[in-house]
Amino acid sequence: MTGTGQAQGDAGDSSYIDTSKPHPARMYDWWLGGKDNYPVDEEMSRQLVAMDPRIPAVARANRAFMQRATRWLAGAGIRQFLDIGTGIPTEPNLHQIAQGIAPDARVVYCDNDPIVLAHAGALLRSTPEGATEYIQGDARQPGTILAEARKTLDFTRPVALSLVALLHFVPDEDGAYEVVDELVSALPSGSYLMLSHGTGEFTPDRARTAGDLYKSRALTLALRDRAEVIRFFDGLALVPPGVTVADEWHPDLGERTPPAGDGPLPIYGGVAHKE
Repeated sequence: MTGTGQAQGDAGDSSYIDTSKPHPARMYDWWLGGKDNYPVDEEMSRQLVAMDPRIPAVARANRAFMQRATRWLAGAGIRQFLDIGTGIPTEPNLHQIAQGIAPDARVVYCDNDPIVLAHAGALLRSTPEGATEYIQGDARQPGTILAEARKTLDFTRPVALSLVALLHFVPDEDGAYEVVDELVSALPSGSYLMLSHGTGEFTPDRARTAGDLYKSRALTLALRDRAEVIRFFDGLALVPPGVTVADEWHPDLGERTPPAGDGPLPIYGGVAHKE
């Protein structure tokens, strides 16, 4: 989810940036108009846009959902955030929104992409009253992430867990639902789960074609329908209006993405409370 100029380290080094194959985070950066991507990322991004011209609008809608949901959570009194699958920094970042409302907010970011690590400095510019930290970690190892997050966050107080545009890269066989269950189980009462997720529900033919392209590049795309996305919130109380197309989640808290002219944008969003 980020990118800089030269590859670092070697293939056995966690800081190694493989520029020989596309990376979903860098493609996301390209769709948002960023510069932290490589020709291989641009090539696949253009192929996907040729299949579905709405994809850049989906990326913008996802960012807008994150911003609105963070505003809502900070306004609801949440002062701690754990953001897994952070991506390349794109202002405003989550901590900038949260600390703009509550300067004492504490934020821990986590990603497994070495390009995000290369840009971690942009994620660590906290207010004096608050804190921001960055963890290099894999979402499929929640125990490790939680252990590191506890060094900055107080898990006796509410935490907002952010899983934005992450889980559609984690298939069921890799334990997507089990990962979320383990993370949510560690959160105290009063915490929240904030989640967005791509779907192929509206245009299944396009979704299958995109999935085939990802598979041909040794990448995983696990698009889910609304019922499957709602399942991630099992045991939690969904904040109205529940799981909706991302642009329809509290549009009063920020600008919506302009309509793409081809039906609803294929990404869901929702926020839920742990009672």
